[in-house]
Amino acid sequence: MTKNSPHILLINPWIHDFAAYDFWAKPLGLLTLAAFLRSHGISLSYIDCLDRFHPKAPPADPSARCGRGPYLKSQTTRPRGLEDVRRRFCRYGITPRWFAEDLQSMPVPDLILITSLMTYWYTGVQETIAILRAIFPKTAIILGGIYASLCTDHARKHAGADDIVAGPAEEAVFDIVARHTGFKTTACFDPLELDTYPYPAFDLQNRINYIPLLTSRGCPFKCAYCASHFLSPTRLWRSPDSVIEEIKYWQHAHRISDFVLYDDAFLVDAERHAQPLLEKIIQADLNLRFHTPNAVHIRGITAETARLLFSAGFKTLRLGLETAEFETRKDIDRKVTQDDFKQAARYLKEAGFAKQQVGAYLLMGLPGQELASVERSIRAVQATGVTPILAYYSPIPHTALWQSAVSASRYDLAADPIFTNNSIIPCQSEAFNWETVTALKELASGSNTE
Repeated sequence: MTKNSPHILLINPWIHDFAAYDFWAKPLGLLTLAAFLRSHGISLSYIDCLDRFHPKAPPADPSARCGRGPYLKSQTTRPRGLEDVRRRFCRYGITPRWFAEDLQSMPVPDLILITSLMTYWYTGVQETIAILRAIFPKTAIILGGIYASLCTDHARKHAGADDIVAGPAEEAVFDIVARHTGFKTTACFDPLELDTYPYPAFDLQNRINYIPLLTSRGCPFKCAYCASHFLSPTRLWRSPDSVIEEIKYWQHAHRISDFVLYDDAFLVDAERHAQPLLEKIIQADLNLRFHTPNAVHIRGITAETARLLFSAGFKTLRLGLETAEFETRKDIDRKVTQDDFKQAARYLKEAGFAKQQVGAYLLMGLPGQELASVERSIRAVQATGVTPILAYYSPIPHTALWQSAVSASRYDLAADPIFTNNSIIPCQSEAFNWETVTALKELASGSNTE
């Protein structure tokens, strides 16, 4: 900490939803900003409202389920307009009392930075900001993250923050600090060179149970349902040496065994990027587990990459399939063919992957999608020896499918992001009722083989 440096509080807000689970979810962007600020001599505090390992929470095993696990939860007020959903609406994370006590135990911060994730979780952001405002009424609150970037106007009107940052904040954060605290410094990293970034400040957490890794940023595809290209328009890579050194650091300094790839396109241009990195992981012989919840590009799976993924210790492999209706998929993306998928499934099986390790995401609830289409996709995936994993479609602003979703939905999606919640399947037809959704889940899990 340098002389007269400010004290900045960083907050990961609550989730408000019908369902939520820690499926390797950490605020990587916020903790990366924390690392930038700390490396420039700024004093930090951090509170994760989703913290499963809060000192007052019931004991939880951080190594269980490779780091995954259920959040604490308590019922909260259901948003207006969702009365037709017959499920409990909950606050996921620590109790408001614990949050207030943690805030009251620290010095008054000079600035508060809060992130946001899913657009339809904004009511959790609102509640978080309201408590921050009540306890620190004179401290400026700046909101960034996915909701702030995709629904900027809505966030300005409804979130309760003093200012909104849309898009990547690496270049903006020091201007924000200077404007609100008077502290000025020159950035000692290049925003376009990921190798110059400090490691994210995961040590600010009460417990590190897994490490998210970002080995590249952005995606070359512009799939109709995905906002990745809008959120990260510039494609950037880290060097394999940089990534392996970070892996070794967390493994040696904090005894971490589970690493989660947050890349949107890890296997794109695999010969230049993924393969050299996988070879270095194998050579290091660290006996680690790797997971890809964001899905990997199916065309990038060759006999060689499959072998390297298996040998490197990848235990949870998700494939970005989305649908097995290959004749009509041009309306959502053009990233994979039927032959690509079948060949990838064969390579992974030959490399040694078991069926339960490899899952293919299938989107359900797309505008105009028929029930029979989802059923056929499930059975087509099962026929290859891969596990089908249903992913409920969430309409996202700034994507090609957005207007179709707005037209197809029974809700006013454009009026309020709360209606884009994938738990309510907002673009479902009459055929997609809860009984048929349950039947499809049973079919995908193999419990319904008729």
